[in-house]
Amino acid sequence: MNNRHKQLEPFPKEQVRSAIQTGMEQAEKQRRKESVNPQQHRRNKIKRRIFYAFGSVAVIFVILIGSSYYSPALASSLSQIPIIGSVFESSNLANLEKAHKQGLTSQIGETQTVNGISVTLDEVLYDQNNISISYIIDSEKPLEENYTSAGMEFTINGESPNMGSLMYMESSQSATTRTAVQEISVTKEMPDKFELGVILKGENEEVWNFSTSVEKMENIQTIPVQHSQSADGINLTITDLSLSELGVSISYESLDEKTNFGITRVDRIGINLFDQDGNEITSFSGSGESWFFDNNPGFKNIELFDPIDSNVTELTIIPYLNRGAEFDKNGEEIKIEKEDVDFEPIIIEIPK
Repeated sequence: MNNRHKQLEPFPKEQVRSAIQTGMEQAEKQRRKESVNPQQHRRNKIKRRIFYAFGSVAVIFVILIGSSYYSPALASSLSQIPIIGSVFESSNLANLEKAHKQGLTSQIGETQTVNGISVTLDEVLYDQNNISISYIIDSEKPLEENYTSAGMEFTINGESPNMGSLMYMESSQSATTRTAVQEISVTKEMPDKFELGVILKGENEEVWNFSTSVEKMENIQTIPVQHSQSADGINLTITDLSLSELGVSISYESLDEKTNFGITRVDRIGINLFDQDGNEITSFSGSGESWFFDNNPGFKNIELFDPIDSNVTELTIIPYLNRGAEFDKNGEEIKIEKEDVDFEPIIIEIPK
């Protein structure tokens, strides 16, 4: 059976022929003029080259459009060519999409190529203690999934920071093109501006080394809290709360005095957050750093929540202990009596 491509609209062949004929007539007029005035011919030589270059692009474009009219296979192939805009904007991460649309990110666009694989550092966002980075990975040959996840290293002003958590997400755009988003939560105090070093490593020992200046986004409001309480031998301190256009950040520290070395409960302390009307503010990320004091485990944590509306006048913080299996320093589960740990709610007024 002869399958013919059914056109949705007639191909504009007469318009194309007319455009080509017009171009030929203009070229002939220009040639005659130059034969009469040789000096003008020399002065216009460079201009003609530029004109011819643009003309070639136009002809190629017309040919592509015309061919796709009659070749469904070519049309399908053209539709599969990846056109990558902002990686943040297409990441399906609400805070990064919003940051890009509101112009809160830093556009980098630096590309390095190693062994036929080009990595472009696309965008960077520094919000509170959270650093988000996006990449575009383009290869001459098909790429394996998570090709650059073999090793990623970061420096802040040349030093390796204490990282509370690290998230890496990669998406395939084609067999040879992938995009990636990396989020780093740092638990120590961070400067408002610093030099960020990024080292990516490929599966075949490729190394891409980037360095860029990063500055914290503006209009971050920090509210000191310093509220301490104790429940079931756990000393908990909510240190501060920060607000920005992208979300709410709550920092807290805890120390477990009831347990022995290697037994930890404090790394499972979480935060529920509500506004004055009882509406819950959703948590979307968190990071933590463990430490020990007199053989008792401690934990320093930062938890991130969705942004709040302008009509929110106060927030209620309700800490909780996520009960689960507990383990000693040898990894053996400890049989303990399950008892509730009730923390007091903390109410924070939002300054206007």
